[in-house]
Amino acid sequence: MAEIAIEHVLDSHSWHLWGDEHPVSLPLPVILKTNSGFVNFSSGAFHHDVHGKVVVEKSGERFVNFEEDIFYASETPNEHGQYLVMEADAKGKMHPVNEKPLDFSITKNVAQLFFSALVLILLFTSIAKAYKKTGVTSAPKGKQSFFEPLIVFVRDEIAKSNIGGGKHEKYVPYLLTVFFLILLNNVLGLIPISANLTGNIAFTFVLATITFIVTSFSANKNYWGHIFLPPAPKALYPILIPLEVLGIFTKPFALMIRLFANMTAGHIIVISLVGLIFTFETLLVSPIAVGFALFIDVLECLVALLQAYIFTLLTALFIGSAMVEHHHEESHEGEHAAAKH
Repeated sequence: MAEIAIEHVLDSHSWHLWGDEHPVSLPLPVILKTNSGFVNFSSGAFHHDVHGKVVVEKSGERFVNFEEDIFYASETPNEHGQYLVMEADAKGKMHPVNEKPLDFSITKNVAQLFFSALVLILLFTSIAKAYKKTGVTSAPKGKQSFFEPLIVFVRDEIAKSNIGGGKHEKYVPYLLTVFFLILLNNVLGLIPISANLTGNIAFTFVLATITFIVTSFSANKNYWGHIFLPPAPKALYPILIPLEVLGIFTKPFALMIRLFANMTAGHIIVISLVGLIFTFETLLVSPIAVGFALFIDVLECLVALLQAYIFTLLTALFIGSAMVEHHHEESHEGEHAAAKH
Protein backbone atom coordinates (compact mmCIF):
# COMPACT_ATOMS: atom_id res chain seq x y z
CA MET A 1 0.00 0.00 0.00
CA ALA A 2 2.90 2.34 0.74
CA GLU A 3 4.25 1.80 -2.78
CA ILE A 4 0.83 2.63 -4.30
CA ALA A 5 0.56 5.82 -2.22
CA ILE A 6 4.06 6.98 -3.19
CA GLU A 7 3.55 6.02 -6.84
CA HIS A 8 0.44 8.22 -6.97
CA VAL A 9 2.38 11.39 -6.12
CA LEU A 10 5.42 10.66 -8.31
CA ASP A 11 6.02 11.90 -11.84
CA SER A 12 5.64 9.63 -14.89
CA HIS A 13 6.29 9.52 -18.62
CA SER A 14 2.61 8.93 -19.43
CA TRP A 15 -0.61 10.43 -18.06
CA HIS A 16 -2.37 7.52 -16.36
CA LEU A 17 -6.15 7.95 -16.27
CA TRP A 18 -7.54 4.71 -14.84
CA GLY A 19 -7.16 0.94 -14.78
CA ASP A 20 -4.40 -1.46 -13.69
CA GLU A 21 -4.79 -4.66 -15.69
CA HIS A 22 -5.86 -2.72 -18.80
CA PRO A 23 -4.66 0.81 -18.04
CA VAL A 24 -5.90 3.82 -19.98
CA SER A 25 -3.32 6.58 -20.28
CA LEU A 26 -2.19 9.40 -22.51
CA PRO A 27 1.30 8.92 -24.01
CA LEU A 28 3.71 11.82 -23.63
CA PRO A 29 6.87 12.74 -25.60
CA VAL A 30 10.10 11.08 -24.48
CA ILE A 31 13.11 13.30 -25.31
CA LEU A 32 16.56 11.87 -24.56
CA LYS A 33 20.09 13.15 -25.06
CA THR A 34 22.16 10.10 -25.92
CA ASN A 35 25.74 9.53 -27.00
CA SER A 36 24.64 9.89 -30.63
CA GLY A 37 22.46 12.97 -30.15
CA PHE A 38 18.84 13.68 -29.31
CA VAL A 39 16.26 10.92 -29.59
CA ASN A 40 12.51 11.35 -29.26
CA PHE A 41 9.56 8.97 -29.34
CA SER A 42 6.19 8.44 -27.67
CA SER A 43 6.07 6.91 -24.19
CA GLY A 44 3.36 4.63 -25.60
CA ALA A 45 6.18 2.62 -27.18
CA PHE A 46 6.83 1.11 -23.75
CA HIS A 47 3.26 -0.30 -23.69
CA HIS A 48 2.73 0.73 -20.05
CA ASP A 49 5.79 -1.25 -18.94
CA VAL A 50 7.79 0.25 -16.06
CA HIS A 51 9.72 -2.91 -15.13
CA GLY A 52 12.42 -2.79 -17.81
CA LYS A 53 11.00 -5.65 -19.89
CA VAL A 54 10.00 -3.75 -23.05
CA VAL A 55 12.84 -2.46 -25.23
CA VAL A 56 12.41 0.57 -27.49
CA GLU A 57 14.94 0.94 -30.32
CA LYS A 58 15.57 4.38 -31.79
CA SER A 59 18.51 5.67 -33.85
CA GLY A 60 20.56 2.58 -33.07
CA GLU A 61 20.00 2.98 -29.31
CA ARG A 62 17.97 0.67 -27.04
CA PHE A 63 16.00 1.94 -24.04
CA VAL A 64 13.89 0.52 -21.22
CA ASN A 65 11.64 2.16 -18.65
CA PHE A 66 12.25 1.06 -15.08
CA GLU A 67 10.06 2.76 -12.46
CA GLU A 68 9.76 5.86 -14.69
CA ASP A 69 13.52 6.20 -15.20
CA ILE A 70 14.85 5.62 -18.73
CA PHE A 71 17.95 3.37 -18.99
CA TYR A 72 20.05 2.02 -21.82
CA ALA A 73 18.87 -1.56 -22.37
CA SER A 74 21.17 -4.53 -21.95
CA GLU A 75 21.73 -6.84 -24.92
CA THR A 76 20.06 -9.81 -23.21
CA PRO A 77 17.43 -10.00 -20.45
CA ASN A 78 18.24 -11.15 -16.93
CA GLU A 79 16.51 -14.02 -15.11
CA HIS A 80 13.48 -11.80 -14.48
CA GLY A 81 13.05 -10.85 -18.13
CA GLN A 82 14.42 -7.35 -17.57
CA TYR A 83 16.89 -5.83 -19.99
CA LEU A 84 18.84 -4.47 -17.05
CA VAL A 85 21.73 -5.43 -14.82
CA MET A 86 20.40 -5.47 -11.26
CA GLU A 87 22.48 -5.18 -8.09
CA ALA A 88 21.43 -5.07 -4.45
CA ASP A 89 22.05 -1.99 -2.32
CA ALA A 90 22.97 -1.92 1.38
CA LYS A 91 19.33 -2.65 2.33
CA GLY A 92 19.06 -5.57 -0.06
CA LYS A 93 16.83 -3.78 -2.57
CA MET A 94 17.64 -4.42 -6.21
CA HIS A 95 18.57 -1.45 -8.41
CA PRO A 96 19.65 -1.25 -12.07
CA VAL A 97 23.23 -0.24 -12.76
CA ASN A 98 22.77 0.48 -16.47
CA GLU A 99 23.75 3.93 -17.71
CA LYS A 100 21.05 6.53 -18.23
CA PRO A 101 20.74 9.10 -21.04
CA LEU A 102 19.92 12.69 -20.16
CA ASP A 103 16.15 12.88 -19.88
CA PHE A 104 14.38 16.03 -21.17
CA SER A 105 11.00 14.34 -21.56
CA ILE A 106 7.62 16.05 -21.29
CA THR A 107 6.48 14.15 -18.21
CA LYS A 108 3.09 14.29 -16.51
CA ASN A 109 4.14 17.16 -14.21
CA VAL A 110 5.69 19.12 -17.07
CA ALA A 111 2.53 18.66 -19.16
CA GLN A 112 0.38 19.95 -16.30
CA LEU A 113 2.72 22.92 -15.82
CA PHE A 114 2.30 23.83 -19.50
CA PHE A 115 -1.46 23.36 -19.19
CA SER A 116 -1.77 25.52 -16.06
CA ALA A 117 0.46 28.22 -17.57
CA LEU A 118 -1.72 28.28 -20.69
CA VAL A 119 -4.89 28.53 -18.58
CA LEU A 120 -3.49 31.44 -16.58
CA ILE A 121 -2.27 33.26 -19.69
CA LEU A 122 -5.63 32.93 -21.44
CA LEU A 123 -7.58 33.77 -18.29
CA PHE A 124 -5.73 36.91 -17.28
CA THR A 125 -5.28 38.11 -20.84
CA SER A 126 -9.06 37.95 -21.13
CA ILE A 127 -9.50 39.82 -17.84
CA ALA A 128 -6.97 42.48 -18.92
CA LYS A 129 -8.83 42.99 -22.21
CA ALA A 130 -12.11 43.35 -20.32
CA TYR A 131 -10.62 46.03 -18.04
CA LYS A 132 -9.15 47.80 -21.04
CA LYS A 133 -12.54 47.82 -22.70
CA THR A 134 -14.72 48.83 -19.73
CA GLY A 135 -12.17 50.68 -17.57
CA VAL A 136 -10.85 49.83 -14.13
CA THR A 137 -13.45 51.99 -12.36
CA SER A 138 -16.46 50.14 -13.77
CA ALA A 139 -18.20 47.37 -11.85
CA PRO A 140 -16.56 43.99 -12.55
CA LYS A 141 -18.60 41.37 -14.40
CA GLY A 142 -18.31 37.64 -14.88
CA LYS A 143 -14.90 36.25 -14.10
CA GLN A 144 -13.68 39.75 -13.23
CA SER A 145 -16.00 39.81 -10.21
CA PHE A 146 -14.51 36.52 -8.99
CA PHE A 147 -10.82 37.26 -9.52
CA GLU A 148 -10.71 40.97 -8.68
CA PRO A 149 -10.99 40.46 -4.86
CA LEU A 150 -8.12 37.94 -5.01
CA ILE A 151 -5.97 40.26 -7.14
CA VAL A 152 -6.65 43.24 -4.87
CA PHE A 153 -5.97 41.09 -1.80
CA VAL A 154 -2.56 40.00 -3.10
CA ARG A 155 -1.71 43.59 -4.11
CA ASP A 156 -2.83 45.36 -0.91
CA GLU A 157 -2.69 42.80 1.89
CA ILE A 158 0.38 40.86 0.78
CA ALA A 159 2.56 43.05 -1.46
CA LYS A 160 1.82 46.51 -0.06
CA SER A 161 1.68 45.42 3.59
CA ASN A 162 4.98 43.53 3.54
CA ILE A 163 7.04 45.46 0.99
CA GLY A 164 5.41 48.90 1.05
CA GLY A 165 7.27 52.13 0.66
CA GLY A 166 5.88 52.54 -2.87
CA LYS A 167 8.28 49.76 -3.96
CA HIS A 168 5.72 46.95 -3.98
CA GLU A 169 4.20 47.74 -7.38
CA LYS A 170 6.97 46.13 -9.44
CA TYR A 171 6.72 42.91 -7.41
CA VAL A 172 2.93 42.55 -7.71
CA PRO A 173 3.09 40.71 -11.11
CA TYR A 174 5.50 38.13 -9.69
CA LEU A 175 3.48 37.65 -6.50
CA LEU A 176 0.24 37.29 -8.50
CA THR A 177 1.89 34.73 -10.78
CA VAL A 178 3.16 32.71 -7.82
CA PHE A 179 -0.17 32.87 -6.00
CA PHE A 180 -2.39 31.80 -8.89
CA LEU A 181 0.09 29.23 -10.28
CA ILE A 182 0.27 27.48 -6.91
CA LEU A 183 -3.47 27.83 -6.26
CA LEU A 184 -4.46 26.42 -9.66
CA ASN A 185 -2.11 23.44 -9.40
CA ASN A 186 -3.14 22.79 -5.79
CA VAL A 187 -6.76 22.57 -6.96
CA LEU A 188 -5.86 20.43 -9.99
CA GLY A 189 -3.93 18.13 -7.68
CA LEU A 190 -7.17 17.29 -5.86
CA ILE A 191 -8.55 15.69 -9.04
CA PRO A 192 -7.71 11.94 -8.99
CA ILE A 193 -6.54 11.74 -12.62
CA SER A 194 -4.51 14.96 -12.42
CA ALA A 195 -0.85 15.45 -11.53
CA ASN A 196 0.35 16.47 -8.09
CA LEU A 197 2.63 19.22 -9.42
CA THR A 198 2.94 21.24 -6.20
CA GLY A 199 3.74 17.99 -4.40
CA ASN A 200 6.82 17.60 -6.60
CA ILE A 201 9.93 18.90 -4.86
CA ALA A 202 11.56 19.89 -8.18
CA PHE A 203 8.70 22.32 -8.83
CA THR A 204 8.79 23.83 -5.34
CA PHE A 205 12.60 24.01 -5.59
CA VAL A 206 12.36 26.13 -8.76
CA LEU A 207 9.79 28.47 -7.19
CA ALA A 208 11.89 28.85 -4.05
CA THR A 209 15.03 29.47 -6.15
CA ILE A 210 13.29 32.23 -8.12
CA THR A 211 12.18 33.82 -4.83
CA PHE A 212 15.78 33.59 -3.58
CA ILE A 213 17.09 35.30 -6.73
CA VAL A 214 14.46 38.07 -6.60
CA THR A 215 15.16 38.65 -2.91
CA SER A 216 18.94 38.73 -3.39
CA PHE A 217 18.82 41.21 -6.28
CA SER A 218 16.30 43.39 -4.45
CA ALA A 219 18.33 43.56 -1.24
CA ASN A 220 19.96 46.84 -0.28
CA LYS A 221 23.34 47.47 1.33
CA ASN A 222 21.82 47.44 4.82
CA TYR A 223 20.58 43.89 4.28
CA TRP A 224 24.01 42.65 3.20
CA GLY A 225 25.68 44.76 5.86
CA HIS A 226 23.55 43.12 8.55
CA ILE A 227 24.73 39.72 7.28
CA PHE A 228 28.44 40.34 6.84
CA LEU A 229 28.82 43.09 9.46
CA PRO A 230 26.22 42.16 12.09
CA PRO A 231 25.54 44.71 14.89
CA ALA A 232 27.43 42.72 17.52
CA PRO A 233 30.94 42.56 19.06
CA LYS A 234 33.51 41.62 16.45
CA ALA A 235 34.61 38.69 18.59
CA LEU A 236 31.30 37.03 17.74
CA TYR A 237 31.68 37.48 13.97
CA PRO A 238 33.14 33.98 13.38
CA ILE A 239 29.91 32.58 14.81
CA LEU A 240 27.33 35.13 13.64
CA ILE A 241 28.43 35.59 10.02
CA PRO A 242 28.17 31.86 9.11
CA LEU A 243 24.76 31.76 10.81
CA GLU A 244 23.56 34.83 8.90
CA VAL A 245 24.83 33.40 5.59
CA LEU A 246 23.10 30.10 6.38
CA GLY A 247 19.91 32.05 7.05
CA ILE A 248 19.95 33.33 3.45
CA PHE A 249 19.45 29.76 2.22
CA THR A 250 17.22 28.40 4.98
CA LYS A 251 14.42 30.82 4.05
CA PRO A 252 13.91 29.55 0.47
CA PHE A 253 14.56 26.01 1.72
CA ALA A 254 11.68 26.38 4.18
CA LEU A 255 9.46 27.65 1.34
CA MET A 256 10.34 24.63 -0.78
CA ILE A 257 9.77 22.03 1.94
CA ARG A 258 6.59 23.60 3.36
CA LEU A 259 4.67 23.56 0.07
CA PHE A 260 6.02 20.17 -1.00
CA ALA A 261 5.32 18.44 2.33
CA ASN A 262 1.83 19.86 2.84
CA MET A 263 0.57 19.01 -0.64
CA THR A 264 2.16 15.56 -0.66
CA ALA A 265 1.02 14.55 2.82
CA GLY A 266 -2.66 15.12 2.10
CA HIS A 267 -2.63 12.88 -0.98
CA ILE A 268 -0.77 10.09 0.79
CA ILE A 269 -3.14 10.21 3.78
CA VAL A 270 -6.26 9.97 1.55
CA ILE A 271 -4.82 7.02 -0.42
CA SER A 272 -3.71 5.30 2.79
CA LEU A 273 -7.15 5.68 4.38
CA VAL A 274 -8.89 4.19 1.35
CA GLY A 275 -6.24 1.46 1.28
CA LEU A 276 -7.31 0.31 4.74
CA ILE A 277 -10.34 -1.33 3.08
CA PHE A 278 -8.06 -3.52 0.95
CA THR A 279 -5.54 -4.07 3.75
CA PHE A 280 -8.14 -5.49 6.16
CA GLU A 281 -10.05 -7.09 3.25
CA THR A 282 -13.42 -6.16 4.72
CA LEU A 283 -16.09 -3.56 4.07
CA LEU A 284 -16.62 -3.06 7.79
CA VAL A 285 -13.87 -0.45 7.91
CA SER A 286 -15.14 1.36 4.79
CA PRO A 287 -17.46 3.83 6.62
CA ILE A 288 -14.59 4.96 8.85
CA ALA A 289 -11.97 4.95 6.08
CA VAL A 290 -14.14 6.76 3.53
CA GLY A 291 -15.44 9.19 6.16
CA PHE A 292 -11.94 10.21 7.26
CA ALA A 293 -10.74 10.32 3.63
CA LEU A 294 -13.62 12.65 2.76
CA PHE A 295 -12.78 14.85 5.75
CA ILE A 296 -9.11 15.08 4.68
CA ASP A 297 -10.19 15.81 1.11
CA VAL A 298 -12.37 18.71 2.26
CA LEU A 299 -9.54 19.93 4.46
CA GLU A 300 -7.22 19.83 1.46
CA CYS A 301 -9.51 22.30 -0.33
CA LEU A 302 -8.70 24.76 2.45
CA VAL A 303 -5.02 23.81 2.42
CA ALA A 304 -4.88 24.44 -1.36
CA LEU A 305 -5.78 28.10 -0.80
CA LEU A 306 -3.83 28.42 2.44
CA GLN A 307 -0.55 27.13 1.00
CA ALA A 308 -0.79 29.48 -2.00
CA TYR A 309 -1.36 32.36 0.43
CA ILE A 310 1.48 31.35 2.77
CA PHE A 311 4.03 30.91 -0.03
CA THR A 312 3.12 34.30 -1.53
CA LEU A 313 3.05 36.00 1.88
CA LEU A 314 6.48 34.68 2.89
CA THR A 315 7.90 35.61 -0.52
CA ALA A 316 6.69 39.20 -0.04
CA LEU A 317 7.98 39.18 3.53
CA PHE A 318 11.46 38.04 2.45
CA ILE A 319 11.60 40.68 -0.30
CA GLY A 320 10.37 43.38 2.08
CA SER A 321 12.88 42.46 4.79
CA ALA A 322 15.71 42.63 2.24
CA MET A 323 14.68 46.15 1.23
CA VAL A 324 13.96 47.68 4.63
CA GLU A 325 16.25 50.47 5.75
CA HIS A 326 18.15 49.63 8.95
CA HIS A 327 19.87 52.42 10.83
CA HIS A 328 21.51 50.66 13.73
CA GLU A 329 23.61 53.56 14.87
CA GLU A 330 20.72 56.02 14.70
CA SER A 331 18.43 53.63 16.54
CA HIS A 332 21.00 53.12 19.30
CA GLU A 333 21.43 56.87 19.64
CA GLY A 334 17.68 57.25 19.83
CA GLU A 335 17.50 54.63 22.56
CA HIS A 336 20.22 56.38 24.60
CA ALA A 337 18.45 59.74 24.18
CA ALA A 338 15.15 58.22 25.26
CA ALA A 339 16.82 56.64 28.30
CA LYS A 340 18.26 60.00 29.39
CA HIS A 341 14.84 61.63 29.18
